[in-house]
Amino acid sequence: MTDSLAPIVAAEEKLKAESDKMGMDKMWIIMGPQHPFSHGLWTLKIQVDGEICIDADPIVGYLHRGWEKETENRTYPKIIPMADRLCYAASMTYTHLYCMTVEKALGMDIPEKAKYIRIVSDEICRIQSHLMWLAAVGTDLGNLTVFLWAMREREYFLDLNVKLCGARMTTNYPRIGGVRNDTTELFDRDVIRTVDRFEKALWDVIALMDDSAVIVSRMKGISYLTREQAANLGLTGPAMRGCGVDFDIRRDDPYDNYDKVDFEVPVLTEGDSYARYMIRIEEMFQSCDIIRQAVKKIQALGKNAPYRIKAPSRVPAGTHFTRLEDPRGESLMYLVSDGTDKPYRLKVRSPIFVNVSSAKAQCVGVRIADVPAVLAQIDMCLGETDR
Repeated sequence: MTDSLAPIVAAEEKLKAESDKMGMDKMWIIMGPQHPFSHGLWTLKIQVDGEICIDADPIVGYLHRGWEKETENRTYPKIIPMADRLCYAASMTYTHLYCMTVEKALGMDIPEKAKYIRIVSDEICRIQSHLMWLAAVGTDLGNLTVFLWAMREREYFLDLNVKLCGARMTTNYPRIGGVRNDTTELFDRDVIRTVDRFEKALWDVIALMDDSAVIVSRMKGISYLTREQAANLGLTGPAMRGCGVDFDIRRDDPYDNYDKVDFEVPVLTEGDSYARYMIRIEEMFQSCDIIRQAVKKIQALGKNAPYRIKAPSRVPAGTHFTRLEDPRGESLMYLVSDGTDKPYRLKVRSPIFVNVSSAKAQCVGVRIADVPAVLAQIDMCLGETDR
């Protein structure tokens, strides 16, 4: 019996050896640009060996619209609505970053009240951005209830944007020299009520995620990155802090009075998808504390305190660099001014453009079914990535 099977076994071994030599067990799969996992127009090429991903190559650029070149033809105030649209989920922080860059070039020190209002608006933006990310992750992990609950909570913070400036997402609120309008007593009251209620609701969402063995098993121990890998890849934001790198611009290079509010920077050393998830959850709690402190500072300054000063139309010639802690990481702007009312060059460095480069490191060794959940931790926004 054994002798009769020997030729068959030998033939199978020869075929397997030839297949391995030709790489027939390995194949490339194209995910995107129109794919449910991508949350935007980008492509991920992954090479799989059976069910395991062994290589990955992200491809971006589908939404390139010449944003940086277009700014060279606009006066400084007219770039503010464009900064809004770099990322609709982080419109407040990008406009804030742009205004800070121009203010630095002008040598302006904006009113104290404007600084605290910017803190409130930035942290509202951070919470609603993280909630949209959480909704996407819940969907990728197969739990639609997480999506519904997270998006419900996000609506309350978008309503705060409406009460503050009249717009939900592309807010066009920060101005060179301060903010467009002062806060109202109604807004101050409602923002405190909203964060108080939200903290209780967030615990329900956490329980929904953590009580699911399937969801936890698809994040814990998956897509592990060391602290050294995170640093070498240039990761920023929650993706970096989930790998044990203790850095946050709001604390380590503070701007607009962040050094006058107390908060903790959440850092975890596990380096897996679950750690990156927990970092964002804890950041939302910290943002609630920051908002409460900033609102008290605004109220202490009084309604007659200035919230904006007039800015010159022309910016002195020079080069200027500013950075800010965006919901997704470290956002940078580099301005070259030539003494006119338009920038000579305005360069944007998106945190997502850097973080997406870690796709290969995060995907290798992961089952193909878990790739969407792994890459959801990058929190993609293609508007700011492609520009």
